[in-house]
Amino acid sequence: MATQGKGGLKRSKPNYIFSIVGVALVLFIMGIMGWFFLNVKQAGNLFKEDIRFSAYLRTQNKDTINQIQQFIAQQAYAKGVTYVNKENAKAIWNKENNEDWAKILDVNPLPESIDFYAKAEYVNKDSMQKISSDLMGAYGNQITDLQYPKSLVTNLDEKAKVYGLAFLVISIILCAVVIFSIDNTIRLAMFSNRFLIKTMQMVGATRGFITKPMDIKAVINGCISGLIAIALLFSLIQWLENQIPELKAIDDIKQTLTLFGGMIILGVGISLLSTHRSVIKYLKMKLDDLY
Repeated sequence: MATQGKGGLKRSKPNYIFSIVGVALVLFIMGIMGWFFLNVKQAGNLFKEDIRFSAYLRTQNKDTINQIQQFIAQQAYAKGVTYVNKENAKAIWNKENNEDWAKILDVNPLPESIDFYAKAEYVNKDSMQKISSDLMGAYGNQITDLQYPKSLVTNLDEKAKVYGLAFLVISIILCAVVIFSIDNTIRLAMFSNRFLIKTMQMVGATRGFITKPMDIKAVINGCISGLIAIALLFSLIQWLENQIPELKAIDDIKQTLTLFGGMIILGVGISLLSTHRSVIKYLKMKLDDLY
């Protein structure tokens, strides 16, 4: 009996290895999707924060202009607030249009303005309407208009909602597939230990005595799987950033570390839950039902 028990334990080891590798691969795929989502979102935020907003001035009083500039700078949405005089406005126009109107016009028709950029969470149709209303309400006598690419902001807002909903559905489906795949992988590994579990129960071992070492093993295996998946994902990220240097500009270390932590927690959590459930299942089964 002792020989058979040792043989059974030896035969179960390869299954643990396959289980660790299988869970690691599933977590790796989940990590790729998570990293892709985080980078797409970050790239979208950077694009939104690169949209310039111009509050065109009616007044030329320097004190009033400074007051308006300080007012905008103090708002939660504003970043990069600058005063643009006529000469600077002309230089910006020439740069954006790649020509110099001085060859045609003798006067500068562009108004002075206070330009600023908005934080990504405020670059949407509703927020910009509120910002415009607040600004015109406070300084409507000194500001003629707040100009920004309205159609671009509206399109970004609409597409963000559509893409966000689509990605949410994909993420839910992916999470369900990941949980199901990891659960099946762990259950297959535990299937080879069903007779060992039942034998321990038959010789008088308590449920806690049987489940504790296997739960600990599940936590260790989950950590190993998570670390393998993180190593693979980190290597992939480094390779992609070397191939596409622009990715380094949108890489958020805190979000990436959070993703890595989530992968380990998911691997450990599902491995522990699946292992414990499988052990309890075999403890409740009759010996004849194990065959």
